[in-house]
Amino acid sequence: METKTLDEVAAVRALAALAQAQRLRTFRALVVAGPDGLTPGAIADKLDVAPSALSFHLKELAHSGLVSSEPRGRNLIYRADFGQMNALLAYMTEHCCQGEACEVASDATCDNC
Repeated sequence: METKTLDEVAAVRALAALAQAQRLRTFRALVVAGPDGLTPGAIADKLDVAPSALSFHLKELAHSGLVSSEPRGRNLIYRADFGQMNALLAYMTEHCCQGEACEVASDATCDNC
């Protein structure tokens, strides 16, 4: 799996996308769904949100790079971008432990997603 890195602008964009409750819930639902992803209809049903509002939130998450979409027949399938998620986590913890190397549990990333 290719390791992504984020600069400050990309990290701020991703954090801003997650700094809204409905977008955070949507992203979490896509993380739980894994590589199979979800259609907007399935997400709307699962989260009890209006499709028009969900469309706006999915656009913001896609703009941040945290989700991707792929046409499948007449539907779009949205998926969490685990590489981007891991890159954001790496950016946030890059200089943790007062600049010293930190021990991170081996399961701290979602490499098997």
